[in-house]
Amino acid sequence: MIRLAYYPGCTLKDQAKGFEDSAHLVAGALGLELVELQRWTCCGTVHSLATDDVMHQLAPIRNLLRAQEMKGEGLVDDDRLVTLCAMCYNTLKRANSVFQEDEERREKIVEIMTKEEHQYQGRVKVVHLLEVLRGLGWQRVREAVKKPLEGLRVAPYYGCLLLRPRGVGLDDTDNPTIMENMVQALGGEVVDFPYKQKCCGSYQTVHMPETVSELAHRILSQAQEMGAELLVTACPLCEYNLGRMQDRIARRHPGFQPIPVIYFTQLMALAFGLGPGEAGFSPNTPDPTPLLEERGLLEG
Repeated sequence: MIRLAYYPGCTLKDQAKGFEDSAHLVAGALGLELVELQRWTCCGTVHSLATDDVMHQLAPIRNLLRAQEMKGEGLVDDDRLVTLCAMCYNTLKRANSVFQEDEERREKIVEIMTKEEHQYQGRVKVVHLLEVLRGLGWQRVREAVKKPLEGLRVAPYYGCLLLRPRGVGLDDTDNPTIMENMVQALGGEVVDFPYKQKCCGSYQTVHMPETVSELAHRILSQAQEMGAELLVTACPLCEYNLGRMQDRIARRHPGFQPIPVIYFTQLMALAFGLGPGEAGFSPNTPDPTPLLEERGLLEG
């Protein structure tokens, strides 16, 4: 069992619990143990774009320091810090780049964090679980499949923060394939659609819900037009805007047909032979279980 430091972030402890629970089960099936950071805090949610901003780097750097300390204590096996949430991944990774590449801000961060027992050295590598899977090899994933997703037409949805900016994202910004490879390894049919990298509206859902519902409608409708029955994502906010926003979409667009939106780890848990409870489908809206039962992937 390979032990990896793991940063959950806030939403996975509440609204996206199924994401975290299914990730632990999937990781275990592949010989990985996700060891939660000790004393982790919110990552800050978004990366500050101000070039003279130091304060907004402190929260993510403090979490990276916790990962470094776990490695020093022998609690994990290497310097990687695994994330699940696309926003956390982006925020932590970009803060790490600031620390590694900007000497002036690095010195200020170190100066401010003098009360910490240790000093962050900049050696932690922020990775997404999808990258870990790619490193293991898709054949390894294939070998863990007990219930291939034959006949299930799945559209991978990346959104913004897994891929941008260039040099930070986990795959080619213009032509990502990592989730497509995952779906194929699980035996599913990949549905490619141009809006898979289009922003879902992000936090505009708080004060501009109608605008976000229109964005979500375009994304979902295009995926359906291309033949998708299911969307998979790695972002709790995308899951909210594309999934839970569908009631609002249906009110504005009476002909709209619901389409389930689930996390990639839930899809993997399904293919690994776990039931709807273990995959954590109960909070998902729309409910994916009728479709999965129809396809013979869940017992009715």
